[in-house]
Amino acid sequence: MKRNEFNRISPEEAGIKSRDILCYIQELEKSGTEMHGIQIMRKDSICAEAWWAPYAPGIRHGLQSLTKTYTATAVGIAYTQGLLNLNDLIIDIFPDETPASPGENLKKLRIRDVLCMGCGMDEMPPPSKNWIRDFLATPVKKIPGTAFMYNSTGSSLLGAIVCRKAKTTLHEFLKTNLFDKIGINADNFRWLYMPDGIEIGGGGGFATTEDNLRLMKLYAQNGVWEGERIIAEDYIKLATTKQNDSSSEEKVNPPAKDNFLGYGFQIWMCKPEGTYRADGAMGQFAIVCPAKELIISINETASNALWAQTTLDITWDFIAGIDSPAAKPLPPDSEETASLMKYLSSRALPRPVYGCCSHLKNTINGRSYVIKDGNFNFHREMRTMTGSTAGKTISALSFNFDETGCEMTYRNTDEVKKLQIATDGSRLLNTVGSIKEPMPHVYCSGAWKDDYTFVVRFRWIESCFEKESVFSFEDGGKLSILTKTVTGFVFGSGDETQALAIQE
Repeated sequence: MKRNEFNRISPEEAGIKSRDILCYIQELEKSGTEMHGIQIMRKDSICAEAWWAPYAPGIRHGLQSLTKTYTATAVGIAYTQGLLNLNDLIIDIFPDETPASPGENLKKLRIRDVLCMGCGMDEMPPPSKNWIRDFLATPVKKIPGTAFMYNSTGSSLLGAIVCRKAKTTLHEFLKTNLFDKIGINADNFRWLYMPDGIEIGGGGGFATTEDNLRLMKLYAQNGVWEGERIIAEDYIKLATTKQNDSSSEEKVNPPAKDNFLGYGFQIWMCKPEGTYRADGAMGQFAIVCPAKELIISINETASNALWAQTTLDITWDFIAGIDSPAAKPLPPDSEETASLMKYLSSRALPRPVYGCCSHLKNTINGRSYVIKDGNFNFHREMRTMTGSTAGKTISALSFNFDETGCEMTYRNTDEVKKLQIATDGSRLLNTVGSIKEPMPHVYCSGAWKDDYTFVVRFRWIESCFEKESVFSFEDGGKLSILTKTVTGFVFGSGDETQALAIQE
């Protein structure tokens, strides 16, 4: 991998007041979202960056639909290399998966229509191993390219097209033709997969804050990186300008006002003229404002569309206050710059709740509780187009408390594992599953709500996902467990499961 680190300069050197960036960050923090990471680049240099501990620069983060822009980039590279044409018909690429008697609209469906969310369908098919066949069997009710319908399965189809044309996986194609060239660590970039093993190009990627900034910098540079053309200029033009009218989104997602302004090739148009963004659920943004020579990359947990839109609104206000790119650097302001740097370097999520240990500790420690009824599972559960990715159900567990933490031993059907839980107001990092998975790391913290109730938070650090389990110790050796999703990219966030365990 060829990676040249970006130059770091003060905001004033970039023509931005340190005070304005400080106000911008503070407004984001006050907005109701939970910030995880941000980088601001101007004129090819990073002028501000921060991560909210335990989030950190090298930690990958779930992209959700920001993955779509990576997938469309693969299409753009394949187009540039002559592997495909934007007018290629989908049924010609997937003849074996096409219905025996395809409809007239399906016959017209081209790669460019799928790129701009113009598939002409009114719905996405449910996941299956034959998802491509099911997709092509879905009625195409409108002429392709004439109507907008957000179709994540279509985005994954774009990845499948690249796989078929390049005769390799989407990841390997991106590694060779994108990641290694623009400085993205391909070993750290991870995927969730469709039932047939193809990468979920519509929402299954995991990348760092800077990876996303590097991706959009390639677009800002018209497809050229350090003198090498990676994506054709005409493709960049199409991708970053309005190719489809997305005003229909107002009916299905009213709070997301910036979604009504048009769609390029897996890239959204934005309120400031000429500005565009890669966008993933819960506030994963990589924004390019050519007029101000500005790129902003954000990872956060915005628990609903309104909060994600609020992040954009605050960002537009910040951008509006920046002078045009022709402006000279501002005079140095060492005091304001030092204040900003101190603030940015000290960002962290609020400390977990903590309190005194229960007097039950000695009667609980080392005792095994067997699940007799219901279900207990603290694993992250990403319900994507492939179904649920939750871990195995736990059949038994035990606790060992000391002065600063708790070791929870749990048993699945075929293994016994241990989890370290901080009880002193910190978080302890655990690795659960293979480190080759997208989300193997979970921070755990716990506190006694009262003498009989122990509450644990499970924060999956490579995502927006957090669970909470409430362990209620009852007379007769009974343990009731209530588990709910606090935040996370699931349909039905807040879902609860209950379990009853009996002490052996």
